[in-house]
Amino acid sequence: MIWNQRHLLHALREFEEFYNSYRPHQGIANSRPLHPLPTPIDDPEKLSQLDIRRHDRLDGILHEYRHAA
Repeated sequence: MIWNQRHLLHALREFEEFYNSYRPHQGIANSRPLHPLPTPIDDPEKLSQLDIRRHDRLDGILHEYRHAA
């Protein structure tokens, strides 16, 4: 729910940043804009040890996923 104009502008800025920076785009082979495609992980041992972290934005409406450091 949007409460006022300030909240609306905040939500629009968050979505714009997410859309242009983090969201994968099908038109560019599911990569993120301005980021190269990551190298595929083919080793089953490495796949079982992946540590992925999720960061919620806009109260959980948008999600970013990253490898833990």
